[in-house]
Amino acid sequence: MNVDSDICTGQEKLDSLPGIFFEMSMTGQSYNIYNAVYAIAYTLHKMCTPKAKLRAIADKEGWKHSNLQPWQLHPVLRSISFNNSVGDTVSFDENGELAAGFDIINWVTFPNQTFLKVKVDRRASTLPKFNISEETITWHSHFNQVLPLAVCNDHCFPGYSRTMKEGQPFCCYDCVPCPDGKISNHKDVDDCFKCPDDQFPSQDRDQCLPKTLNYLSFKEPLGLALASLALSFSLITVLVLGIFIRNKNTPIVKANNRDLTYSLLISLLLCFLCSLLFLGQPQALTCYLRQTSFGVIFSVAVSCILAKTFMVILAFRATKPDSKMRKWMGKRLANSVVLSSFLIQVSLCSVWLGTAAPFPDFDMHTLAEEIIVECNEGSVMMFYVVLGYLGFLAIDSFTVAFLARKLPDSFNEVKFITFSMLVFCSVWLSFVPSYLSTKGKFMVAVEIFSILASSAGLLVGIFSPKCYIIVLKPGLNRKEQLIRRY
Repeated sequence: MNVDSDICTGQEKLDSLPGIFFEMSMTGQSYNIYNAVYAIAYTLHKMCTPKAKLRAIADKEGWKHSNLQPWQLHPVLRSISFNNSVGDTVSFDENGELAAGFDIINWVTFPNQTFLKVKVDRRASTLPKFNISEETITWHSHFNQVLPLAVCNDHCFPGYSRTMKEGQPFCCYDCVPCPDGKISNHKDVDDCFKCPDDQFPSQDRDQCLPKTLNYLSFKEPLGLALASLALSFSLITVLVLGIFIRNKNTPIVKANNRDLTYSLLISLLLCFLCSLLFLGQPQALTCYLRQTSFGVIFSVAVSCILAKTFMVILAFRATKPDSKMRKWMGKRLANSVVLSSFLIQVSLCSVWLGTAAPFPDFDMHTLAEEIIVECNEGSVMMFYVVLGYLGFLAIDSFTVAFLARKLPDSFNEVKFITFSMLVFCSVWLSFVPSYLSTKGKFMVAVEIFSILASSAGLLVGIFSPKCYIIVLKPGLNRKEQLIRRY
């Protein structure tokens, strides 16, 4: 196409252009061009400043202002920052991108082909979200100012997740309740998620609630009952010990080896008191002492019973003429049995504490709504070794006492020992399956009850007949009576 004259005469003015096609005010495009031109101008000005450090670099590199390449402006352009004529700051971030906001414009057109721009939001580049003011939007009449609705579903509320329907549009889905252990706290989630370990899902599965601590406290009824029971048996043991000390020169006390009797009563007293270590929130010290003190104290108590059984048997056998067992009579045998049993148990506990000592631990997974605060045994094998050695002593004591149960009545404390050891062994045989089948504070309650029941069985089985004679039947507590019965 041939043009006879120049298209532009040079006399054109913006005012003479039709307003419906040409924007006379500042637009987004013209604003960006304005800022770009000024950014280049400021860059060139900075490079041409005689005092600038970049000027020396430009002279050294042989840059000519009339011969500059675009890439040579980049280092200086990154550091440019200025305020334009409308007061906006123009600068670049560390990535070389323009730090600017975004205007969301609603274009409103009129029948006479004029239009109006309405700004419905302005968002800075540093903000992650923007909010559109729906009241300022003018919708086209075809939209009827009503938001479009989903073809199939409206919303899946918190506590549910969306599952797509096969062969249906993407907006068609089923709302499925979150499975056990998971929640959703927003609408229209595609998958539920698990709560943190220290929290659990609410009943509606729309939020996570903090778990409570689970341990056997002194304040709750079960803990208070067990603590009261332990203190009551402790007072009874002290009372029995006082009765025996007050009547230490009577025949029935002498006949049963006073030192072993005192040792047995003191160890039973400590057995009752050591059960209190299992109450309250586990701490480092209580975990360190719980099982070890229980194992050592009980080994002393059972070894005292074993020594008493040996002493009764030797006392009867040594009465026969020319008996070689006379040399074993006395305190040496009893002390040897008790001391050796004690040292073996102490050695086992020392190995346990030296290799893998118990420590406080938190079990967050066994119970859904609670955190079990427990004492981790450290080495489960050593725990059962200590418990097994105690069982070995108990079975030995029961076996020896059972075999000697038919000795004459005057020396027959063995019958009471047999009965008390039967109770002791029965309690601890039932303890193992009960202990393994319970969790949390009820597992601790089972062990405390076993300690109290077995200790009470020894106290009542061995000492109640003697206390009955000493307190209520003092006439039977005479040497002539014992010799006559024999």
